[in-house]
Amino acid sequence: MSGSLPSRKDMDRSLTGKVGRVSGLIGPGTVGEVMVPFHGGTNAFHAHPYDKTSSFPVGERVLVMYFEPPNTVYVDPLPEFLKHDDG
Repeated sequence: MSGSLPSRKDMDRSLTGKVGRVSGLIGPGTVGEVMVPFHGGTNAFHAHPYDKTSSFPVGERVLVMYFEPPNTVYVDPLPEFLKHDDG
C-alpha cells in the first residue's frame, strides 16, 4: 500500500462500522481479503490495516473503518464490546 488513506471527500461510508471476517491475511504491505455483509449477501473486499501496521489472521473478525470503492476496505481490530457474538 502506498500513500495515505483516500481523502475524506472520496470515501464511501456505506460499509463503515460493518463487521467482517478475514479470508486472506491482512498486514502491512499486503493486500488481504475480508468477507463483509453487503447488499443482502456477503462480498469479498481487498483489505488493508487502517493503522498501516496491524496484521489480522484468516478467521479473525474485524471492523471496517472506511470503504474505498469499488472493492477496498480499511480495517481495525474488533472492539471488545462487539466480540460478544463470535458466530
